Amino acid sequence: MQIPRPTDADKQRFRHLVPEDPRIEIKPMFGNLGAFIQGNMFMGLFGSEIGVKLRPADQDQVRAAGGTSFGPSERPMNGYVSLPGAARSDQLEAWIASALAYVSEQPPKAPKGPKRRRT
Repeated sequence: MQIPRPTDADKQRFRHLVPEDPRIEIKPMFGNLGAFIQGNMFMGLFGSEIGVKLRPADQDQVRAAGGTSFGPSERPMNGYVSLPGAARSDQLEAWIASALAYVSEQPPKAPKGPKRRRT
């Protein structure tokens, strides 16, 4: 499975679209980026594609506007949909806000403990 690498412009666009909220943390993921709230990813960058985790009804709305599955084609991420490239900025903001609200309702993810050393 080939993981696409985002350009600096892709990363900048992603960071620009992430809402300003002190609870949000942006972290690198496999050469791409993810935006997290309470340890759960609500928005991710995969190459040049930006995906969000949405309720099923909202996923249908994004797909109807041209959104597609998010992640590797061999193994798309369940519950996530890529935002359409031709979407207006107000649409993007609404879908991202919906993803943030949806994932904020989920229980916080417990932090992982220190890695065990193999002997």
